[in-house]
Amino acid sequence: MSVTVLESPVAIASSVSVVLLPIMTVVFVGFLIIGMALPVLPLHVHQGLGLSTFVVGLVAGSQFVAALISRVWSGHYADSRGAKRTVLVGLLAAVGGGLVYLVSLRFVGVPGLSATILLLGRALLGAAESFIITGGVTWGLALAGPANAGKIIAWVGMAMFAALALGAPVGTALYSIGGFACIAIATALVPLATMLLVAPLAPIRPYKGARSRLLKVARVVWLPGFGSALSAIGFGTMIAFSSLLASERNWNPVWVLFSTFAVSLTAARLFLGHIPDRLGGARVALVSVLIEAAGLALIWLAPSQLVAVTGAVLVGSGFALVYPGLGVEAVRRAPPQSRGLAMGAYTAFLDVALGFGSPALGLIAGWAGLSSVFLAGALLVLGASIIALRLLYVPAPDDQVA
Repeated sequence: MSVTVLESPVAIASSVSVVLLPIMTVVFVGFLIIGMALPVLPLHVHQGLGLSTFVVGLVAGSQFVAALISRVWSGHYADSRGAKRTVLVGLLAAVGGGLVYLVSLRFVGVPGLSATILLLGRALLGAAESFIITGGVTWGLALAGPANAGKIIAWVGMAMFAALALGAPVGTALYSIGGFACIAIATALVPLATMLLVAPLAPIRPYKGARSRLLKVARVVWLPGFGSALSAIGFGTMIAFSSLLASERNWNPVWVLFSTFAVSLTAARLFLGHIPDRLGGARVALVSVLIEAAGLALIWLAPSQLVAVTGAVLVGSGFALVYPGLGVEAVRRAPPQSRGLAMGAYTAFLDVALGFGSPALGLIAGWAGLSSVFLAGALLVLGASIIALRLLYVPAPDDQVA
């Protein structure tokens, strides 16, 4: 296959959705295992092991710290070894994470040790997430072209969040049947099945050319990356504390807020994922950030489950287009032979926010109550609007616009 395929708009007069479908399927199945654990992990740590909300935040955030550490590596790997191989490495790491989950269950009588082993499993899943999503987006950019960067990032992300939405009720059901052991077994087995989906897919040759250094790439993506990090605080708030808030207020099922968030995010990306490519990433991100912050504030104020669910809809639909919108700005600023590294560096900012933000929010929850983390999240998310405004007046360099 000629290298020029990598730069053709969709070399390929078929629709982008058809081109991306196999990749979206792989990402969907790969992230289903993460979605299964999200609503029950806080319950396992807080109620099952009897540990504090700070430890809940620490365990939830450890996955994103590991993803941060492996993000640049996954980007370099995708640029040099190919996207398909990158995805396969991620799936193998996910299998390891499930096995470590099982080991942690042998030490539930010693909660501190069990949680420590659980942290290792979360770390492996963080690396898996990094390789799967970086490989998936890089694969999509190679097939559909950078002119469709917004749609690629949105739709690959849509597959990820659709998996998280489905995984929440599935994980809750498995947890009710066999406890966290069922989650651990599924986490180990599902990635093995996913590898069968990846094996027959044709690989894409890496782009020929000298690779850019990390610092050079970081300089051109730090601004959209920082905006994405602030917006991601809202995501971190939902995954770590929405089920605990529902449990505290006796809202059933406990996964309803997170699943509503994920479903609204998926729907927004499905129907509006092309908007950043047409209207501009920064402009779309600005509007989306305001919607996301409003949703978090509504959950903070919610007197009832219905109001909180409405807030979750706003958070999901708002967050949906911030990441792809600012991602368009990052891709347009990066050299073509280093787009895998650029996406890795861009997403690393999100990992910083989730890895360090979740434990910090856990401290706030312990000090001021669970609902207070949603107010804190709303205020931090609003900071991304300043970044989006700045990007409106700092266009991508002409020689790097895709």
